[in-house]
Amino acid sequence: MNPVSIVGAGPGDPSLISVRGLRCLARADVVVHDSLIDARLLRMARADAELIDVGEAAPGEAAQNAICLLVAEKARDGQYVVRLKWGDPFLFDSGGKEALFLHEQGIAFEVVPGIPALVGIPAYAGIPITYPGSGNTLTFIRGHEDGEEGTPTLDWRQLAQVDGTLLCYAGPRQLARVASSLLAHGRPADDSAAVVFNGTTPQQQTRSGTLASLARDLAEHPPAAPAVLVVGPSAGLREHLRWYDERALFGTRIVVTRSREQAGEFVERLTDLGAQVIEAPSIHIQPLDDYDEMDRAIADIRRYDWLVFTSANGVDHFMRRALTRVRDIRDLHGPRFCAVGPATAERLQRLHLRVDVVPEDDRSEGVVAALRAMGQLDGRRMLLPRADIAREVLPDELRKAGVEVDDIAAYSTIRAAWGQEGAPDIYKRLLEGDVDIVTFTSASSVRHFVTNLGEEQAADLLHQVTVASIGPVTAEAAQQLGIATQIMPHAPYTIPSLVDAIVAHVQAHAAANRP
Repeated sequence: MNPVSIVGAGPGDPSLISVRGLRCLARADVVVHDSLIDARLLRMARADAELIDVGEAAPGEAAQNAICLLVAEKARDGQYVVRLKWGDPFLFDSGGKEALFLHEQGIAFEVVPGIPALVGIPAYAGIPITYPGSGNTLTFIRGHEDGEEGTPTLDWRQLAQVDGTLLCYAGPRQLARVASSLLAHGRPADDSAAVVFNGTTPQQQTRSGTLASLARDLAEHPPAAPAVLVVGPSAGLREHLRWYDERALFGTRIVVTRSREQAGEFVERLTDLGAQVIEAPSIHIQPLDDYDEMDRAIADIRRYDWLVFTSANGVDHFMRRALTRVRDIRDLHGPRFCAVGPATAERLQRLHLRVDVVPEDDRSEGVVAALRAMGQLDGRRMLLPRADIAREVLPDELRKAGVEVDDIAAYSTIRAAWGQEGAPDIYKRLLEGDVDIVTFTSASSVRHFVTNLGEEQAADLLHQVTVASIGPVTAEAAQQLGIATQIMPHAPYTIPSLVDAIVAHVQAHAAANRP
């Protein structure tokens, strides 16, 4: 029987999980997780792993007993179970109780620590919880973790006299009570303090001031969610040390419509800049049902003068199939390679294939012009492995220039249906103004996004937000559907260029609205 892994996921940001924790998650048969765990982290589990949401990090006693029984039952079935917990399993959490239950049941376990909320969240807010001269003690106060909303039962007079930093992860109604209890029992009114909501996420918000002003603010404007309260001199360093909420796209709500198979780099770049990414893939990339046409082209590969790839997807799917039909990639020698766009060229180069031309302009006119400049049009035979729904513009332009073109499907692009459990309600978010930017990285992503929303509704809803298109072909497809593009990078039309253009737009907009 595999030992159960009790893994701390950290306080929000999915990238804060430890290397060992991620390794456990990637090989788990069953993941029993708190509802606070970010969905992006859960996608790191195996595709066939069973994911079981057992609610918030601080359930009641009956629910906690049920979780213990569930984990034990799955482990006895011979499955490798990861109990994935928000924050750290052994700090103001039920991890100790779960581990003790497993011990009593004779089930082996391991504990993989996570970054505690009371450590990670202040760090993201720019607050060092210890600092030279800020006192010699660090005090953690149990608050929301026990599921109660009353004022913790403590010796407040003694606690108020402790020299150093006090931290408490408290429920909405507890925050003001904890702050006022410290004041009432002698904590200096001018002591620095801060409250951090939604820590380590793009929704992070921080209220700071003196303990007295913060207690008053929390009483007059009660928050809606739990938060970390920090009291002590080091809280006053936030204005000098804040870094996370100073990032270029911090808090900007950006919809990514790219297929989930391709969106990783885009989402990561936006997230690293502080954006709140809303993943709403409108397309799904999948293998073909019928490979007869591609197999004939691969068997006849030496008849072609050029292989023209218009996307990295085309490279991946064509080469993957080709290597099942030939003994060695060197058997594909014969045609020269044209790559439309630097990302496509890079994918070919990863296979140690020399790219003969990368047109400066990604549009069909640019491809034709680049090949014409090389004297490689009239009478040449070209193979275009592309998406099954790719537009006819490029092959038509090549044929007009005297090229014999075999335009074949290398992969299938289908509309990704929305409405699945856990998926964001994009229609509602657009309607309520809860989106800042919608991004499109292909013409097909535009068309399928509009189909999902409804053509008339899409034009109206997208008129209220900023639309970012990766290049002129995508922008033209949007324009044909009544959608205007406000952000578009200069060539090359790549994901890094699109991210740079989004940053420039957001910063220019912020500067224009600065008092």
